[in-house]
Formats: sequence, structure tokens, C-alpha cells
Amino acid sequence: MTLRELLSEKKSGILKRWLENILDTYPSDTKKFLKKQKDQFANPVGYTLSTETENLLDELFNETELDFGRVNLILDRIIRIRAIQDLLPSEAVAFIYLLKKSIRDALQEELRNAELCDELFTFETRIDKIALTSFDIYMTCREKMYEIQANHSRNQVSSLLRKTGLACELPEWQPGGME
Repeated sequence: MTLRELLSEKKSGILKRWLENILDTYPSDTKKFLKKQKDQFANPVGYTLSTETENLLDELFNETELDFGRVNLILDRIIRIRAIQDLLPSEAVAFIYLLKKSIRDALQEELRNAELCDELFTFETRIDKIALTSFDIYMTCREKMYEIQANHSRNQVSSLLRKTGLACELPEWQPGGME
């Protein structure tokens, strides 16, 4: 049996394991809530993680070349959430590497076959490419957050200075205007 066939056969178990490993990165109370509450409006984080990890798995298990347009959209939905959480960058994107562990756990018996191990190493390069892409997306999200915070702070300071009368409109400067 090929790796693709095994992955397809064990997909639901791999997905369940992967999601469980991702939820383990959260505090226990948060994990319980994310796992228990299935309503997408009451629990958008849990819903997004559940839905998008399955979509990402589908994309990875697809026999064709990765569609990075689709992969980027899927990753963006997950990473936007993780970028605003109190996580280090490595923690925010570590969920991708947890997939490797989930696959290895699911295929523990089958990986005694050397050919299958070779196929797995090749397959894991797809996961590594996704991990690198996820870090790029994470950095873009964080940059946008900092930009929004800086603009908000600048607007608050400007408003405060105007209210206190400490800010005034300066005439437009003209080069060579002081004669």
C-alpha cells in the first residue's frame, strides 16, 4: 500500500490527532471550550481550527502539486487567529509541525517499511513548505497589527494635543521662504 493510500485511509484519525495536538497548545480551560463548543458563532476559533485544518489536510493529501493560492487562504484563516494570541512566533506556526507527529503516530506500524519511510520523507517536504509559508503569513499579520496600533496611538495623541490646545496647524513650509 502506498503512502497516499494509507493517508487517505487514516485521514479522519490523523485529523482528529492533529486537532487534539493543536488544542493541547492552549490552556486546559480554553482547550475544553474550543473542543466542546461546536457553534461557529459561539466559538469561531474552534470552528476555524477544525474546518481549516481539515481543508489543509485535503490540500496536502491531494496527489497533485500544492495549490499555494488555496493553501495561503487556508493558512491565513488559522494564522490570523494565532497572530493575535499571546504566542511566540514559533508557537504560532508550530501547529504545522504537529501534523508530522500526528501522521507518524497514525502510521507507526506501517513505517517499519523502508519504502514507506522514503515516501513519508518526501511528503514531509510538502509540510515543510507549508510551515515556511505560514511563517510569512504570520509576519504579515503581525506587521499589520503593529501598523494598526501605531496609527491608533498617533490618532489618540493628536486628538489629545488638539483638545488641550497644544497642537496647532503649522503653515506649509516653502523652501527659501525666510527672507
